[in-house]
Amino acid sequence: EVRADRATVPPMSWRVEFRSGVWLPQIGWWLDAHFPVARSFVSHAHSDHIAAHGEILCSAVTSQLMRARLPEGQDMFLPFGHTEALTAECTVTLHPAGHILGSAQALLSHESLGRLLYTGDFKLRPGLSAERCALPQADVLIMETTFGKPQYVFPPTEEVMRAITAFCHLAVDEGAVPVLFGYSLGKSQELLCGLAAAGLPVMLHPQALRLTRIYAKTGIALPAYTPFDAASCRGHVVICPPQGPSSPFLRQIPRRRTAMISGWAVEPGAVHRYQCDAAFPLSDHADYPDLLRFVEAVQPKRVLTLHGFAREFATTLRERGIEAWAVGEDNQLEFALGASRATTVAPSATTAIKPRADSALLPEAFARFAETADAIGRDERKSEKVATLTHYLGSLSTEAASIAALFFTAR
Repeated sequence: EVRADRATVPPMSWRVEFRSGVWLPQIGWWLDAHFPVARSFVSHAHSDHIAAHGEILCSAVTSQLMRARLPEGQDMFLPFGHTEALTAECTVTLHPAGHILGSAQALLSHESLGRLLYTGDFKLRPGLSAERCALPQADVLIMETTFGKPQYVFPPTEEVMRAITAFCHLAVDEGAVPVLFGYSLGKSQELLCGLAAAGLPVMLHPQALRLTRIYAKTGIALPAYTPFDAASCRGHVVICPPQGPSSPFLRQIPRRRTAMISGWAVEPGAVHRYQCDAAFPLSDHADYPDLLRFVEAVQPKRVLTLHGFAREFATTLRERGIEAWAVGEDNQLEFALGASRATTVAPSATTAIKPRADSALLPEAFARFAETADAIGRDERKSEKVATLTHYLGSLSTEAASIAALFFTAR
């Protein structure tokens, strides 16, 4: 459970628990629960975000896509930007998340607790088959951080699509069938739209075909496509979910060139890991710079991170002066480790700290904490222990003092 324990958060704040989904006990609703519950918001229709809940809050498109995978249920779907009462004290407004068609963020506004924004999966880069991500402001932000480390920076989408198109043209010119691996919901439709100007006919795997037809029913304009047919697939681009090299589906295409389409393609060795001929970094998630940009736009007092590199991204935000914690994980509280001596601190340091006159150590250096702990341990007089601790804590910033206090309690 993540509790409000900082001065930047009002005394009455949102309580957030993670138990295979986010649970908000103060309003009795789940967010993307992974197992059937009484009431849950469903951010989008990917199979790892849906379950047979008693009552579901989602967008209208997500409801249509979800019901292709689940039996009929009690869905409450809202248009984007429309505000509805969720409880007597709390309203909800859905905003586009940009992840896939219909993907939504939930903005909860509570009379006593303030505004909480839950992103679900999201991306800021404009897509060809999804609504553009909105940037509402909130007091508390719960965000996914799949690519929450600095090495995850994606090239421009147009550049990636040009590379994918070139791969497909080369394969066709050499008598092979280009096979693009992408999830049947979201990625397949994005690839279909991205290849529209390539002049290459496209065949869809049965799973992608079924969901693409639902896209068409929602009024989305999609380029032409045909169902996969092994006998006539030569000269076509085949889009299908990720397959192993020996899968029955791929064995129908003896002359093929395969490519994985995923944000993880930015990692070295992606081609070998996915056992394919090429890999292209086209993702439905925000990369590291866009995660930072999103937080800057939302301007939250408190950030809770989920999925992927949640702990690492929370640490990055704390280093930037933003209160942030990884939900459902142990959070490492830290002092700034770096130059301990005042004379070696660069002028561009994020926190300006003036050294104490009686020590060359910076007040917030960990060595200073260790010295203080040793001094308290050596002194047998309680009054002197209190004076030493008071003197030390008084030299710190409010944020560092709150962390030091936790360290001193040994809890």
